[in-house]
Amino acid sequence: MSRRSQIVSGLEQVPLFASCSKRERGIIARHMEVVTVAEGTEVMAEGEAGDAFYTVLEGSVQLARGGRRIGTLGEGESFGELALLDPGPRNATVVATAPTSLGVLGARVFSVLLKELPNMSDKLLRAMAKRLREADAKTVQ
Repeated sequence: MSRRSQIVSGLEQVPLFASCSKRERGIIARHMEVVTVAEGTEVMAEGEAGDAFYTVLEGSVQLARGGRRIGTLGEGESFGELALLDPGPRNATVVATAPTSLGVLGARVFSVLLKELPNMSDKLLRAMAKRLREADAKTVQ
């Protein structure tokens, strides 16, 4: 499977992009940069302003919040999608735990894509509303 195909299929698993068409995910994938980082590289730091979304193509990353490990992500998993919509502070630090290849989509590029694909905006708003509804349901219980 090619890198772009891998990214397109991975985007389908990201709640923000799940309702996008395969064509739209393909366009997003074409605009993603592929970077390789060494084991131990800090990909993003908790508290920093977010400016990109990442998907793990090969390797793995560890997530930590407040200095405590909260999870590990591997091939096909992603993180940082909210930074595409809001440059707020990152809520976790992410460090590569092996040599890792990442697909990266910057917020500026994403903003241009939204202007070029206005129908995608509605799908993304619905996806965010669903996430918010799910989060609200968890806090009410």
